[in-house]
Amino acid sequence: MLEEKSFAVRVFPAQHRVNKGVQTLPMTAAMIEANEAENADIARGLKRQDPELLDRLIETYQHRLMRYLTFLTGKREVAEDLFQETWMRVLMRGGQYNGKARFDTWLFTIARNLVIDLSRKRTMASLDELQDPTKDERPFEIAIDGPSPFEQFCSREDAAEVSAVLLELHASYREVLVLRFHEEMALEEIAAVTRAPLSTVKSRLYRGLATLKPQLEKLRRERNQGRKPAVTGGFC
Repeated sequence: MLEEKSFAVRVFPAQHRVNKGVQTLPMTAAMIEANEAENADIARGLKRQDPELLDRLIETYQHRLMRYLTFLTGKREVAEDLFQETWMRVLMRGGQYNGKARFDTWLFTIARNLVIDLSRKRTMASLDELQDPTKDERPFEIAIDGPSPFEQFCSREDAAEVSAVLLELHASYREVLVLRFHEEMALEEIAAVTRAPLSTVKSRLYRGLATLKPQLEKLRRERNQGRKPAVTGGFC
């Protein structure tokens, strides 16, 4: 367990400050109140279909949403289409957002539902796997100003290869890794987005890291031996 936590911090170095099991500063009452007020403002603006609010939301969340959709689908072109459709749903169904949950949690839930709808129509292989392949629920606890954690990670020389390794993971594992370490969502928020029990989210996170680890170790051994890593793509 501790070994997997240490591995997560090394692979996603900028995210360790928000992981459970690692010391973090708790949100103050003022911060919680400010977040609740912001969510309430967004809810009111969406109900009246405020175009300026929508522009601000797109500017704030566009990179995160596109990154999530690209990792989830494994196809940039598909992600771009779903990106546009997601914001159309936000505009059309904004009245359904009540401000009780964080806006990004609601936004990612809309995006995920669109991905699932598309997978049913196209039988997209990379998305047929969104159901957890195992019943074992072994637990594992573990627009932004400036570069995002993912962008900081991508500044490393092996970023493209690691991105490609992520794309090779089972879709259900890949999704929780992206939401946890790239989007810095709490486990409870991931459960809300994926509509999975918290125990299942923990299991997928643990197994995703356990699957990712040997792939990355193999990649780094090949690099140290002067061989070209055996990956075919990747993105940041």
